[in-house]
Amino acid sequence: MRDEETGSWWQQVTGEAIQGPLKRQRLKPVYHDELTFALWKQEQPNGRVLRPDENIALAGKYAPANWEQRMSQVPVTSSVVPDKVLDQRALVVGVKVNNAAKAYPLEALRKQNLILDELDGVPIFIVIGEDKQSVRAFERIVDGRKLEFFLKPNANVFTLVDAETGSVWDFQGKAVSGALQGKELKKIAILNDYWFDWMTYNPKTSVYKLG
Repeated sequence: MRDEETGSWWQQVTGEAIQGPLKRQRLKPVYHDELTFALWKQEQPNGRVLRPDENIALAGKYAPANWEQRMSQVPVTSSVVPDKVLDQRALVVGVKVNNAAKAYPLEALRKQNLILDELDGVPIFIVIGEDKQSVRAFERIVDGRKLEFFLKPNANVFTLVDAETGSVWDFQGKAVSGALQGKELKKIAILNDYWFDWMTYNPKTSVYKLG
């Protein structure tokens, strides 16, 4: 990314200026979700959508609809030594807690939804929504107490339950019924990324493996 004020170039994953007058400055990250539009609209029925700029569209400057497919054919280039743990273009859910980073293969998450884990001593869990695409991660501590979560089987709608109190939680991390009703889990930012890219910016990352 390039800013118009100074002409500095910024790395889109880290938010660090890598060239120009602001080199080595770093942007403050803002929490964000990566959801399907259908799920976002369900959670935010009054949400507004940024419409494409017609002039840019007419000039053909937006990425084509088959961009992902085209990019999958482009040779991978990376500044780190290729790692054979995963295919370089395998999709992972990247999570960072304090100084620790871990990659959760999307394929593994779809097979074992949800995943309980600890990262840098912090109890967390990663879960994929009922659309099998939207992913969120949360700290699983409420009022100083570590909770174990599981997906309620055969539920008509997406339902999480904690084993300690039997409270029911939604995909936004809010307890909607039970002893902990009204409580809200702390969200952890994630990055849906290719393995080679996540590894480039997190060379000491670990990788989750199905047991």
